[in-house]
Amino acid sequence: MSAAEISVALCTHNGARFLREQVRSICLQTLPPNEIVLSDDASRDGSVAVARAAVEECALERPEAAVALRVLENATPLRVVKNFEQAIGACRGEFIALSDQDDVWVPDRLARMAAAFAHDPALLLLHTDARLVDAEGKGLGQTLFHALEVTPVELERIHGGRAFDVFLRRNLVTGATAVFRRSLLTDAMPLPVEWVHDEWLGIIAAATGRVDVLEDALIDYRQHESNQIGARRDTFPDKVRKALASRGRTHLDRAIKAELLLARLQSLGDRVAPGTLEKVRGKVVHQRFRAALPASRWARCLPVLREAMTGRYDAFGRGVRGVVRDLFESV
Repeated sequence: MSAAEISVALCTHNGARFLREQVRSICLQTLPPNEIVLSDDASRDGSVAVARAAVEECALERPEAAVALRVLENATPLRVVKNFEQAIGACRGEFIALSDQDDVWVPDRLARMAAAFAHDPALLLLHTDARLVDAEGKGLGQTLFHALEVTPVELERIHGGRAFDVFLRRNLVTGATAVFRRSLLTDAMPLPVEWVHDEWLGIIAAATGRVDVLEDALIDYRQHESNQIGARRDTFPDKVRKALASRGRTHLDRAIKAELLLARLQSLGDRVAPGTLEKVRGKVVHQRFRAALPASRWARCLPVLREAMTGRYDAFGRGVRGVVRDLFESV
């Protein structure tokens, strides 16, 4: 992968506070991208001007590796998923790196990820760990994978070509850490608003090609009060609160997502293995079961036990944790 083949899809919404540092970390990569496609979602804080100034600043510092900037400005907000869809769709590079507006890339991030793609021509999407930092960029003493409680078994399965099995249980792809081949867009676009863009790209890539992970932290993932999606490891009291929380639409929404995934994969014909489709059908059955559980906790006991005996809680969720939540969640 050369610099000429890499596009960065950068989405902004009132991100001026941290944007200069992020743009500089992209432009000053040891392997800089060819272009940044910035899709701004109706910012009112001068985000676009900040990005333009940062790109110009870097071009003066390193004119031999200047990065082109193309800007798309939305008068009416598209919201996160469709804003990323717009940015991704406008990228021209063979490889597309996703970028939030408030992180910082380590200097050799793209070079290291490019090497992984060069080593494995079948690799469709690659994601990494990240160092969690506060608003001032100070380390919080943990990584993204630690916050997500990523297990050695999950990492082993991803490395071994079983990323789809992992992602059916839960998403581990954080868009700010991901790079993928442009060819993924043929199957992944349009992005459904019911899914977060990164989890959709990850699971479609895993269903149609090879996904892998670098366990190194290649970005500083900033945690602050304005994060739309952040990362924090749940404490034991947090887990108890979630187990007792209201069910709301959670399981219904998950069932809808599983049905949308099944429909998309079915539309791809023989590019998706029959076994993959069968797994998604199992996921749909499991999520429909969870969405239809009765209000009474006592009335849930026997159905949940029967469902647990099928193995679907382990195959399509967090195992015992899911069983406990289904037994104790309130209506």
